[in-house]
Amino acid sequence: MTRTRAAQTLRILMGVFLAAAVAEARAEATRPNFLVIITDDQKSDVVGLEQREQGTSARFPWLRTPNMDRIAAEGVRFKNAFVTLSLCAPSRAAIMSGRYNHVNGVVDNKTPFPDLPDSLQRSLQTAGYSTAYFGKWHMGRQSGKRPGFDRSVSYIGQGVFMDCPVEIDGVATPTKGWVDDVVTDYALEHLDQRPQDKPFLMIIGYKSAHGPRTPPERHRETYAGQPVGPVHDEGVPAPYAATFRRADANAGDDVQPKAATKKAATKKAAAPKAATKKAAGGAGQGEGPLAYLRTLQGVDDNVGRLLKALDDKKLADDTMVVFMSDNGYYLGEHHLGDKRSAYDESLRIPFYVRWPGFGASRRGAVVDQMILNIDLAPTILDLAGAPIPAAMQGRSWRALAEGREPKEPWRKAFFYEYYYESPYAIPTVFALRTDTAKLIVYPGHPDWEELFDLTADPRETRNLIHDESARALRDDLRRQFDAQAQALGARIPAGDKDGPKP
Repeated sequence: MTRTRAAQTLRILMGVFLAAAVAEARAEATRPNFLVIITDDQKSDVVGLEQREQGTSARFPWLRTPNMDRIAAEGVRFKNAFVTLSLCAPSRAAIMSGRYNHVNGVVDNKTPFPDLPDSLQRSLQTAGYSTAYFGKWHMGRQSGKRPGFDRSVSYIGQGVFMDCPVEIDGVATPTKGWVDDVVTDYALEHLDQRPQDKPFLMIIGYKSAHGPRTPPERHRETYAGQPVGPVHDEGVPAPYAATFRRADANAGDDVQPKAATKKAATKKAAAPKAATKKAAGGAGQGEGPLAYLRTLQGVDDNVGRLLKALDDKKLADDTMVVFMSDNGYYLGEHHLGDKRSAYDESLRIPFYVRWPGFGASRRGAVVDQMILNIDLAPTILDLAGAPIPAAMQGRSWRALAEGREPKEPWRKAFFYEYYYESPYAIPTVFALRTDTAKLIVYPGHPDWEELFDLTADPRETRNLIHDESARALRDDLRRQFDAQAQALGARIPAGDKDGPKP
């Protein structure tokens, strides 16, 4: 080979290698960062923009959440986002595993999260992402560095609102201040300290608006004197309420064992009566919605801090921001507080996603198809260009967010599960929810079954289970329910199967 031809060959090979390197660098650059913000017990419509859209029927028309609204306005809003089990730890486990809870093993608030090799965070680590977790983890009393995360700043169990001790990569550390502010401080610090040569996943779990609620000092008086609208379906109790003992209305949302309840009651009784009345906001729902809304106001402040940091650090164009709640919440509907059971107030969550990669035409878009919390993990992996583990039961909603038709028809129904936990006042419940109807089944209690036509009765106030005119609907939903239960392997775990006795 002549020297000239050898030089030409070398130049060609160098060009090929350079092109490959450039292509790889571009592929790396197009992989988004992910910032996932999870509030606790935030009802789907407890957001300023949702209240404004309700018009005269809004209970809190004066609510303002400009930063939550901003994510929806600059991104895609999923109007029909639901959880597969409405409870703190199980929902987080479903989000990170992409699996139903009877599959991932976390069916209650007492079980640690297993270090699954194909969880969202482990899969992203394998794909070259740095991973970090901040804030509420729960998963019983699980402590230590959070599995699958390179960095974690978290607390054990429910934590407390003020001066909450945290574990930094498993090392116990005291803090000062309102917990959701403190968690945000650590998250912002991590944005500067993270590995700069890798895309990142950051999950932030806020404590708000979990009870018993303590707003930040700056929001102690926010919305004082504002009128709270009536509960829309007041007077329609859950069918199990007459048999199961009622949850303590002052326990926030998670009813505690008797000793803890007595301690909380003693502490509450010692508070000035005027302060108690003020916290209730005149709504008659335990602590009342004002304390609930004030804690979420503090979260909105922190969402604003996070968005500003992304702007200031020139990360906004490269980062997908997800805002969601771990589950819905009852504010008096069906005579209920808490969550767990299968009405939409418990199942539905706010879910907003901002990423410029969806295209400018998708700013402010609204998606009506039903998505689930188990869909987030496969969607993130899809966008990261990483394999989606076969064990994940969720589906990527990337096509929906981009305004395209998915390759396979999208779901028209989903299965819901909740397993009784002693000493709480909600029985084991399964449900099948479609776009237009819902069947709720209480194992061992066929007399409690419920059937709702969600098109005619979106607030689930008229049980049609014994209505002969709804026979065709009932039979169709039973068939779908049985098929999904069998396909998913849904089962009642060993333990308290029947719930508390009357």
